[in-house]
Amino acid sequence: MSIQKRAIFVLMCMSIGFSAKAAELKPAFGGNFTFKKIAPPKSGTKKLITVQIEPKSVETKTTATAKAGASVPAPSQLDWFWQAVSPSIDASGPGRFSNAVASLGKAPKGQAVKAPRLETMQSIASQHGTTILLETLNKKISPAFVLALISIESGGRAAAESNKGAQGLMQLIPDTAARFGVTDSTDPVQNIKGGVAYLEWLMKEFNGDPILALAGYNAGENAVKKHGGVPPYSETRNYVPKVLAAWKVAKGMCLSPPELVSDGCVFRTNG
Repeated sequence: MSIQKRAIFVLMCMSIGFSAKAAELKPAFGGNFTFKKIAPPKSGTKKLITVQIEPKSVETKTTATAKAGASVPAPSQLDWFWQAVSPSIDASGPGRFSNAVASLGKAPKGQAVKAPRLETMQSIASQHGTTILLETLNKKISPAFVLALISIESGGRAAAESNKGAQGLMQLIPDTAARFGVTDSTDPVQNIKGGVAYLEWLMKEFNGDPILALAGYNAGENAVKKHGGVPPYSETRNYVPKVLAAWKVAKGMCLSPPELVSDGCVFRTNG
């Protein structure tokens, strides 16, 4: 056999051997092989083939927290607000709400709390204002307070659903919906009725303190009790001032602007 034929024979044997070895490796690496084409080796060279194997990347997934508002303690983007407004349950009192609303106007440069667009608030009031007024009737919950909460919770989208399972205009989680008799959270009338009932319950539970009631609405009343005030969750610490900023817009839409979240309100635009 000539030298040239021997070289070809050796290359063929090595190729067959490598193919068998690659078949053994396939399950471990998911079958993603990249071959580098090279010229035939010169006579006397021992290294005949170069192989490049690129392992398959492994994706990691996080499990979404089941309970609405639940989170690990983390710094809030609005820490300046909580330096002016104590999150402690012991600081609860008649003046805390007005102080909290006033503090929104004292934000450091570039850190102001953004309120929802007036057009968004007007659209919600136009579509759901009548239901809001009816469900807050004879309750110590201002329609403007409910409007503000809806604007932050869902932006007025009745079909809104969070990755934590909260649904509808006021983002009720299944347990809360069942607790207040809501069978279809995507039905605006049922959702508002259940959301207002829960908000009223929270206001009574926390002695009429809107700050703690909002914290409870977002994180759950047990989280507020456990932490002795507004929980140190980034989501909740951002949520409360956002609703208060929306409240400032919502109260301006009333014929007689309310001062407290228990005051009545008739919207200029009703649906």
